[in-house]
Amino acid sequence: MLQLLTRSGLARCVMALMAFFLFVSSSAEPAKAQVTAFKQAVAEAASRDKDIAAFYQAADYKPVWTTMNSNRRNALLRALAEAPEHGLPTYDVEGLKAQMKAARTPRDRGRMEVELSRIFLEYSTAMQTGILVPSKVVSEIKRAVPYRERVSYLTNFAKSNPGGFFRALRPKSPEYGRLMKEKMQLERQIGKGGWGATVSAKSLKPGDQGNAVIALRNRLISMKYLNRSNAVSYDGNIQKAVQQFQLAHGLNPDGVAGPSTIAQLNIGPEERLKSVLVAMERERWMNMDKGKRHILVNLTDFTAKIVDNDKVTFETRSVVGAPDSDRRSPEFSDEMETLVINPTWNVPRSITVKEYLPMLKRNSNAASHLRIVDRRGRTVPRSAINFSAYTASSFPFSMKQPPSDGNALGLVKFLFPNRYNIYLHDTPSKHLFAREVRAFSHGCIRLADPFEFAYALLAAQEKDPKGFFHARLNTGAETPVALEKHVPVHIIYRTAFVPNKGRANYRADIYGRDRAIWNALAKAGVELRAVRG
Repeated sequence: MLQLLTRSGLARCVMALMAFFLFVSSSAEPAKAQVTAFKQAVAEAASRDKDIAAFYQAADYKPVWTTMNSNRRNALLRALAEAPEHGLPTYDVEGLKAQMKAARTPRDRGRMEVELSRIFLEYSTAMQTGILVPSKVVSEIKRAVPYRERVSYLTNFAKSNPGGFFRALRPKSPEYGRLMKEKMQLERQIGKGGWGATVSAKSLKPGDQGNAVIALRNRLISMKYLNRSNAVSYDGNIQKAVQQFQLAHGLNPDGVAGPSTIAQLNIGPEERLKSVLVAMERERWMNMDKGKRHILVNLTDFTAKIVDNDKVTFETRSVVGAPDSDRRSPEFSDEMETLVINPTWNVPRSITVKEYLPMLKRNSNAASHLRIVDRRGRTVPRSAINFSAYTASSFPFSMKQPPSDGNALGLVKFLFPNRYNIYLHDTPSKHLFAREVRAFSHGCIRLADPFEFAYALLAAQEKDPKGFFHARLNTGAETPVALEKHVPVHIIYRTAFVPNKGRANYRADIYGRDRAIWNALAKAGVELRAVRG
């Protein structure tokens, strides 16, 4: 108790000294001259940042930070001290305090005023909408980050409760809070030395014995998939623990620790922490209302989900874009407006000229299931076209596939009009959904259960969604159906995510995007931390 009181008294003394040196004027200097010197210093220092300059000019250069009231300064210092808890760079809070203490003249205080505003804006924008500009790190991230006007941060802060303002910056999504909890658990695990020895075997199965099985057992115990055990053989409890691990890592839950399972088991908490920190940054890029009902497509998880009030009400497997540089699915958000039953496939230009035109040059009857049409939409006989006369840039035709069971889009597609020509759809290639890694498409998202997905969407506006759907399907004619209430669609990329019930999930970085983001975060000053005790 004595130690706590001593620290508290020391803190009060330090704050009193700071207030004295910051705000008590020299008796030899007239008050008006001090005010003029302060304002001139603020104007000069702020001139390097147009938003800060605009704020102070509009406020007649009145101070926000360097006043006798310390509430705003203290709230800022507390927020900066807690920045690493949110996966933000560490701020030198003690160094900042020293600078504040040393600011004795009006001109020093003016410069300090602007410096605190600069740091405030840096922190506030990072906390609310991220440290990085996503498209500058990975060009395929097309996300429209909900940026706010920088001046508004200072304007609103000056009118707000300081502590409440800082608390309101962080993402409100339940996922962000769950990621923070997982981050703290991983930091404590790193502080304990990790999850123990890695598993050296290439593969282990029920009934196996030996040191590798003991290492597997111990690692599962450290990861909390298995209760304490002295088992020396791969018994039923270990098999169940392996299955739970596999489910949480997107692997086939067969209970056999094959090469892919052991590879994931051997990834340490430091690498998992990187995934969580990247996921938190990604969540800041989406610091907005995602919609009480929305569709969530996680590219790394190969799933499409309908989410109602943070609860998954429908889920299906998906196939996403292949890892090739020109086929990866982009990340963005939009609104689903329409589903089309018995769709026509309008072959994208890139596929037409890169894949089909070379085939047609070799054999004009290739891809005979596709119609070739001119700019007016008229079908052109293949015999009337000299395919060898055209290049990818000069080919004047487009290609279409009429509605059918064999249509590349299957029997239904789901549209959320966007500049990237990405949509969700059925597919006749059902065998790919049995794969563990399902990255095969040209960028669009194929669904394993498209009819059931349609029923779930139509249930919001039809008493008999299944009957409504099949009545139109049975006509064989292309039939658009407008959704009376548009549904937000979020195509995301999360190698770490935490369901509202259950343990954290991890997935492979199939496109290498999270690796690039982590490198950029580390360059910006984000650090891995170990917490002991």
